[in-house]
Amino acid sequence: MLLEVKDIHTAYGLSRILFGVSLEVGRGEVVSLLGRNGVGKTTTMRSIMGLTPPQSGSIRFRDQEIAGRPAHQIARLGIGFVPEDRRIFSDLTVWENLDVAIKPSAGTGPAWTLERVFELFPALEQLRHRRGGYLSGGEQQMLTIARALMGSPQLLLLDEPSEGLAPVVVQHLGQQISKLKEEGMTILLSEQSTQFCLDLSDRLYILEKGEVRYRGSLAEFLKDEETCRAYLTL
Repeated sequence: MLLEVKDIHTAYGLSRILFGVSLEVGRGEVVSLLGRNGVGKTTTMRSIMGLTPPQSGSIRFRDQEIAGRPAHQIARLGIGFVPEDRRIFSDLTVWENLDVAIKPSAGTGPAWTLERVFELFPALEQLRHRRGGYLSGGEQQMLTIARALMGSPQLLLLDEPSEGLAPVVVQHLGQQISKLKEEGMTILLSEQSTQFCLDLSDRLYILEKGEVRYRGSLAEFLKDEETCRAYLTL
């Protein structure tokens, strides 16, 4: 497994959010972390990335223990993070946002370049001289993903990428993530919308109240009528 999370417990001060979350992501997989707002999906992502370190438990990436390491070290090991709130540099142009994120590949695969990113997101090439603050929500989301790719990650964490976007933009974004999957990118995808994940995911984890309540392949999920009915409405 590329990523192994075992029994992590995470809190914000005295407020405990995660209660023994465990999950695995294999190389080349797209794994979705599903659940309603407030169940711990973002906290799981932040725990993996080192932004909100777990109080206990283990997080192993490429057979290295990373729990408790600072975020910049985890990024250098090959994990790219696309946060829910995007956090682009609004005063920098699209090109400048991408340029500051360039770093050598941490793995054996080819590094991401501007040309490769613009091939995946052609709209960004047309907007390369526009400041980030003047982009639409969908354009900002594309830029945030592209910026993470410029670090040539082996694992991409996508936190609620469809949040707040128009349906047609969500559909287009799903197609672009599907292209990343076809290229062999390993992705852990946090989403409230189950529908968004159906065409992308190899396996699913469903969180409730900071605990994993369901885990299985996409085929197993679709055969589980009770669970399917409960979460396809999200």
